[in-house]
Amino acid sequence: MSLDMVAASCPVCAHFVAARFFPAGEQTLATLAWPTSAEGARALPRHAQDFVQCPACSHVWNHKFRYEAIPYESNPNRMFNNGSIWKGHLAETRDLLLNRLADAPLVVEIGCGEGHFVRGLAQAREAGRFVGFDPNASPETGNGVEFHARLFEPLVDMATFTPDAVVIRHVLEHLTEPAKLLEALAWGAAMQGKECWLFAEVPCIDRVFETSRLADFFYEHVSHFTTESFRALMSRAGEVVTLEHGYDGEVVYALVRLGVSTQSRVRAEAAARFAARTVTSRKTIAQQLSAISASGKRVAIWGGTGKAAAFIHQFGADALRFPLVVDSDPHKAGTYVPGTGQQIQYRDVLKDSAVDVIVIPTQWRARDIIAEMSREGITVLDVMIEHDGELVSFGTASHPY
Repeated sequence: MSLDMVAASCPVCAHFVAARFFPAGEQTLATLAWPTSAEGARALPRHAQDFVQCPACSHVWNHKFRYEAIPYESNPNRMFNNGSIWKGHLAETRDLLLNRLADAPLVVEIGCGEGHFVRGLAQAREAGRFVGFDPNASPETGNGVEFHARLFEPLVDMATFTPDAVVIRHVLEHLTEPAKLLEALAWGAAMQGKECWLFAEVPCIDRVFETSRLADFFYEHVSHFTTESFRALMSRAGEVVTLEHGYDGEVVYALVRLGVSTQSRVRAEAAARFAARTVTSRKTIAQQLSAISASGKRVAIWGGTGKAAAFIHQFGADALRFPLVVDSDPHKAGTYVPGTGQQIQYRDVLKDSAVDVIVIPTQWRARDIIAEMSREGITVLDVMIEHDGELVSFGTASHPY
């Protein structure tokens, strides 16, 4: 049998090539259409279902899914299961989470629906704060818990609420980018400075491979998790402490200590330091350019496209104060610097129009350009480059170029 591979990015691990798994054709919504008549049911629009599987992490998803086809605004997604086995599963998983928490925890549930799980957590504790988030409220949602009728924004709301635990139950299978949510939660937890747990649960399709059943696959579930793909997703959120199955293997759940690796934290801190330096550097070099212009010195900027244009933009080298832009490439002569509008001239213009300072934005090319100037008889008082947050003289300053 020949392989049938599809170019599609896995929502769990980002592997870009997938194997066709179940070409289900076009079907109506299965749980959120809520037709009120037989005619209306038959007239429902149909949507493409083409399920593929990631060969790297085993995840299955509908790569033709369109989120805008789901009417969450008018027909919220509700789970109903009043069976005793399911109730027992709920009690077990509540206890699993509560056993990790202090006596008066702050717990947030994302996509809480009617709020039965977070309400059960609240009822099991005499004290604490229990908060549900869901853009679609039902009459019973806020009964007994704090409720916010909106999406949870991890990088903002983790800092605002500083929860001890976050719950995400039967939500991830509806998201087109579940890893985006989990990684944002991990960083939100890392920045709040205290331990935070994640309890997540999704339907598990492991049995599909044993039984070849197809009823699991419907449009509203864009993602279908195997144990392996669920573990891969959870590992993107932090340390997976518990990963188990429930309800006779039909669901898989995990308890994760939210956080990021030391290496990632170090890189993020380095990025923050660099971001702070960019503010100072832009101000310093802009001031240096202004001072050179005000001194009456004639300046040429060597290079007018690409990184040279970026230099001109970032440091405010406008056409009024810095009209002379030259380039070694004769094909660029007569074109204009994007954004600021200086006409780019061929470097030979410097033979007849002496300048005092040449600024070379592409530092790594400075030696070649200076050698070119020497060959062509172009003389100048100083050549300056950007280095370590300021303009420095290429000939006298210490730099790696």
